[in-house]
Amino acid sequence: MKLLVSVRSVEEALLAADGGADFIDLKEPGAGALGGLPVATIREIVAALRRHRSDLAVSATIGDVPMHETRRIAACVDAVGACGVDYVKVGIERDPLALEVLDALAASDWPIVPVFIADRGLDMAHVAHACALGFPGVMADTFDKRAGSLFDVLSMEALRDFVKAVRKGGSIAGLAGALRAMHAPLLHTLDPDFAGFRTAVCVGDRSTALDSQRLRALCVLMRGHSAAALVHA
Repeated sequence: MKLLVSVRSVEEALLAADGGADFIDLKEPGAGALGGLPVATIREIVAALRRHRSDLAVSATIGDVPMHETRRIAACVDAVGACGVDYVKVGIERDPLALEVLDALAASDWPIVPVFIADRGLDMAHVAHACALGFPGVMADTFDKRAGSLFDVLSMEALRDFVKAVRKGGSIAGLAGALRAMHAPLLHTLDPDFAGFRTAVCVGDRSTALDSQRLRALCVLMRGHSAAALVHA
């Protein structure tokens, strides 16, 4: 299982890269579940990461855009994709228009990762549709980080079904949503391809700064001896 760490600045991105993250995810935690950073900031972070450690995968969110704003979604995807990220993350709510949005995203020129907002209701028919469209990855996340974690809104059975469905479709499966160190045993049981963290590696809540010691401790917890070797290399 790989670790995705969400960052909001060049400083945080480099800290995450040196601290053992496998994926660097660019977002603004203070602007919602998938709060988007300014395009100029995304470009700056991508350039810094490429200079510093070009082998790390980089994703960025487009912001919390409602399903009915299809033109805005497309414009945001194009703007973020043009920044040089490896993946563009787009939130998918339980909405009748979700299928239309997924179809449009699948036709995009950019590598898209749909992120299903689990605490708004996870529709497995929508997930199955996404899996059939050949996206490189599919995630489940939560909108209200203060209301609990992903494990508070979905059962282990539902999460197991989600991971299984995504993998069956040939995509990599990701889980996120106010995940903490205490969720490590549950994550190991589900064994997604990657798990996303922000709050667990901050000095306070998710809007505060990343903490290198918390990140290194999480890497050791999630990966065991292999992470310890990486951190001290």
